[in-house]
Amino acid sequence: MAKRRTPRTKNIKLKSGDFTILILVLGLVVFGIIMVFSASYYYAISKYDNPYHYLKRDLIWAAGGALLMAACALMDYRVWQKIAVPLTGVSVILLMLIYTPLGVTRNNATRWIGIGNSEALTIMPGEIAKIAAIIFVAWFFSRDPSRIKSFWRGVLPVLCLMAVYAGLIIKQPNLSTAITICGIMVGMMFVAGLSWKYVIGVVGAGGAAILALILADKEGYWLKRFTSFLDPFADKLGEGYQVVQGLLAMGSGGAFGLGLGKSIQKTLYLPEPQNDFILAIIGEELGFIGIIILMSCYMLLIWRGIHVAINAKEMFGTMLASGIVIMIAVQLILNFAVVTSSMPPTGITLPFVSYGGNALWLFMGSAGILLNVSRHSAK
Repeated sequence: MAKRRTPRTKNIKLKSGDFTILILVLGLVVFGIIMVFSASYYYAISKYDNPYHYLKRDLIWAAGGALLMAACALMDYRVWQKIAVPLTGVSVILLMLIYTPLGVTRNNATRWIGIGNSEALTIMPGEIAKIAAIIFVAWFFSRDPSRIKSFWRGVLPVLCLMAVYAGLIIKQPNLSTAITICGIMVGMMFVAGLSWKYVIGVVGAGGAAILALILADKEGYWLKRFTSFLDPFADKLGEGYQVVQGLLAMGSGGAFGLGLGKSIQKTLYLPEPQNDFILAIIGEELGFIGIIILMSCYMLLIWRGIHVAINAKEMFGTMLASGIVIMIAVQLILNFAVVTSSMPPTGITLPFVSYGGNALWLFMGSAGILLNVSRHSAK
């Protein structure tokens, strides 16, 4: 009798991904939902006559973000190479659409496009620009790693794209997102092998651009933004109001906090506490210990992300993972700096925790990409 031949199977088996990253991301999202509900309770009653308004919306966005993260975790990350250029073009077009009738203005800033002023029908192109920039820079240097050694072939094209993004975003005005995108792109170039002299030059050029922005502003808007953090109590009812209320919240929390749900500053003292200044409410309710635990979770997430980048099978995976980690780190640093009055107040969300569907989807989708890179890693 002839021997039965067993079919050959490919000796390739994808890993399940970095389980620590998955747990940390889900934990931060759940923690964010709890804190958004706690921080927004009185503000939601005042504005919508419904204490659960922000909670319900945050739950919907978190569910959508979970689906997006799962999809990105299952889709081969190398697919993003094929759409790097078109995605970058789309992100620039969306930023331009802000300055058309499709632009939606809230709190004296035009950062969204949508129909009317409905919160449910708007997208924030600045958030899309972050991931588009990460994918483009990863594709650009992985396609020809020697580009980073040439100013004209490698550094200058990225700087030009950086200038386009920064110009369109600062005009909104949204300086924090512009700083975040520039920080991501410079950080990724450094990972690719950018010389220190170029890093110092780019940072110096960025500082000069900000100085020029301040000097060119005849109304003094940017000067007030940049000087208010030096002594927010000097104008505690004007430019420094939000920072002062945030500092009062952080200070009153002490070491162990007032207890979950017991914040005083969220009772219509701190404006929109569920957004950029949610860290102040965390400090007030959970204290210094709570912030240290939260910071430790972020540090662990960043460390695992660096581990994924180091062990990626190819340069595109390394660059892509590095960009996502840099984005989380830069935004985390900026948010902590703003809330503690260490830099001018700008609208920057706390990753995975602050209220906002666009930002939450961006970070959860990016975490899914990071998980997929880990599934294909060499170790």
